[in-house]
Amino acid sequence: MSSPLYTAAVDLGATSGRVILGTWAKNRLTLNEVHRFPNAYRELGAHAYWEIGTLWLEVQTGLRKAVAALPRGAKLASVGVDTWGCDHVLLNDAGRLVFPVHAYRDNRTQAGLKALAANGADRIYAATGIPNVFYNSSLQLAEAVASCPALTDLATRCLFLPDYFNFLLSGRAENEFTVASTSQLIDVHTRDWSRTALEHFHIPPSWFTTPVLSGKKLGRVTALPELAGAQVIAVPGHDTASAYDAMPASPEGGDLFLSSGTWSLVGFESAQPLLGPAALAARVANERTGLGGYRPLTNVVGLFLLEQTMAGFSTRPQSPRDWDALIAAASKLPAPAVLLDPADPAFTAPKSMRVAIDAQLKRKKAAAPKNLAGYTRLICDSLGRGHAVAAANFEAMTSKKFRRILMVGGGSKNRLLCQATADAAGIPVISFNLEGTAVGNMASQLIALGAVKDLATFRQLLGENLQQKTYLPRE
Repeated sequence: MSSPLYTAAVDLGATSGRVILGTWAKNRLTLNEVHRFPNAYRELGAHAYWEIGTLWLEVQTGLRKAVAALPRGAKLASVGVDTWGCDHVLLNDAGRLVFPVHAYRDNRTQAGLKALAANGADRIYAATGIPNVFYNSSLQLAEAVASCPALTDLATRCLFLPDYFNFLLSGRAENEFTVASTSQLIDVHTRDWSRTALEHFHIPPSWFTTPVLSGKKLGRVTALPELAGAQVIAVPGHDTASAYDAMPASPEGGDLFLSSGTWSLVGFESAQPLLGPAALAARVANERTGLGGYRPLTNVVGLFLLEQTMAGFSTRPQSPRDWDALIAAASKLPAPAVLLDPADPAFTAPKSMRVAIDAQLKRKKAAAPKNLAGYTRLICDSLGRGHAVAAANFEAMTSKKFRRILMVGGGSKNRLLCQATADAAGIPVISFNLEGTAVGNMASQLIALGAVKDLATFRQLLGENLQQKTYLPRE
């Protein structure tokens, strides 16, 4: 019998981060969350930034806790890092930061967003398969170069956030493919950078290297003596790509994937990109899998709506029991007569989400909810409709018929949202009790270490021991 294998997943999200210790034994994966911490961007003057030094401190703390949680005599085999997409650092030859780390919600891209919409969006979409969205790395980098021209002399490397933490851990600077594909700078038909996009946005090609696929061993951890011997492995660095890898999808296909959290990412796996005028109009993002395939998806504003709305109330859920009570109260309310349009730009980063929601309802001549339960019902039903519209658009563009929606992420624990999605889409929603991003992160590590043959095998083994709940559409 082989000994247990221990891996650590560093999973950084826009509102929280955690480090999870995984134990692989007898073809089963068990998780132990050893460290969790809050995360938030900070406004400084007119702009928004990440506290990157604080994040690095928390990553180190979490990895030390992971080592401390190991059985006596056991060693950590590997570490993998995933984060949200698009955000990045600019470094010089010495690996030092030469520009502050902006957050994707910074409004500095608005002028570039409008300019591309007016001229060139279709050409860039044909080249990259990524629609024109305010958070794209392309727009962020174009603004940085335009506002600080000296950057083209100061900076020699651009690393996305998971790449940067891999660099801090191992000393090796590589661009990982899945997170690179969120940038609007990867050629949609190859596994390398788009010369068309780089030239359009005036971004130096020398800032990047050909992206590595997930599973690439980057070397041993050099930053923490406690982790001596552990491999740093380039897992799918974009958290959504890791979450999709964790989905126990049917080998025959027919499954639509929904990663529900701050954002709702609805999509499917494909051997080919989904391009053309209809895909562009539907804002389909042809992000890539860790092995080079495609994950056509649409990005629906997710539970960010609810998270931000709660800030407008004096009390909010503080425990699982509180959340259950809120969802139960919201479920008992009648269905809203008018739903929100989650794509409204006013919801991007409002000073008050409640005020922004009330304003949209007023334009639609609908009354605002009276309490937090009312807003919760309205938001969940609106997101469910948004998920269903995304599914219908994919079916129309591909002639596919999706049989199930597989749902992971924080939203998969919200029974009101799951049921609203099933009702609106007219197909079952399978909600998994699964730490999707961390599990997908670890899947890549286990495959790279030779403990699991491939992703299909991992999904099969995972699905045999996974708790799940099925929500059938109601009449």
